[in-house]
Amino acid sequence: MERLAGKRVVIVGASGGLGRELVGAARAEGAQVVAIARRPGPLAELARDAPGTTTRSIDATAEGAPDQVFALGAPDVLVICGGEHPTMEPFQNQTWEQFSAVWNADLKASFAFCAAALRTPLARGSTVVLISSGAGLQGSQLSGGYAGAKRMQMFLAEYAQDQSDRLELGIRFLTLVPKRIMPGTPLGDLAVAGYSGYHGVSATQFIERMEGAQTPAQVATAFIELVSESPHREGNVFAVSSTGIEAVP
Repeated sequence: MERLAGKRVVIVGASGGLGRELVGAARAEGAQVVAIARRPGPLAELARDAPGTTTRSIDATAEGAPDQVFALGAPDVLVICGGEHPTMEPFQNQTWEQFSAVWNADLKASFAFCAAALRTPLARGSTVVLISSGAGLQGSQLSGGYAGAKRMQMFLAEYAQDQSDRLELGIRFLTLVPKRIMPGTPLGDLAVAGYSGYHGVSATQFIERMEGAQTPAQVATAFIELVSESPHREGNVFAVSSTGIEAVP
């Protein structure tokens, strides 16, 4: 049985890495998928590889981006994924612009779309999912403000849920947190290169030392479970590892 049959799933940051994995998972479960990303080239590749997927080139951090996306059709499930790659250097070697880049990309987009989902509002029963990172739980000393921005995404989902409940909107807000670095994705490979060099080991050795690292496919499976479960499990923040899903207090 297709768990998302008849659902409209909008994925912002869909053209590569984990976002592209989520597109495939949602399509496999029968969803009508709208893929949003900044770069037209990767979007064109996605459209060729996943015929029937609606694609639009929109900068999620631009003024009015949520209105542009919602004008394509109100989502049943809205996913905010992807964003700026952090600079992998000790913080004292970074400029403030490098340090704060993820705040002004990933978090800015999450803020804008959560606020728009509440103001519009999206239909009762809709779900908004923010893709965060385990760095927000345990820190990430080489990636500037990345960990702080990713932790703030978790708080933002909780704030948005509180407002949805107070206003009786019936919208669900979640944060999905891949706990470990994911080699094979652009962001994961960047992190592996940065941390393996910092610790003076090879990329292969660094990967071998990681425990509980989840794959993009496992994150996509967790995403499908969380948005299709009935009744929903308690909580707004969920971490994903190779062993499954756990609520983050």
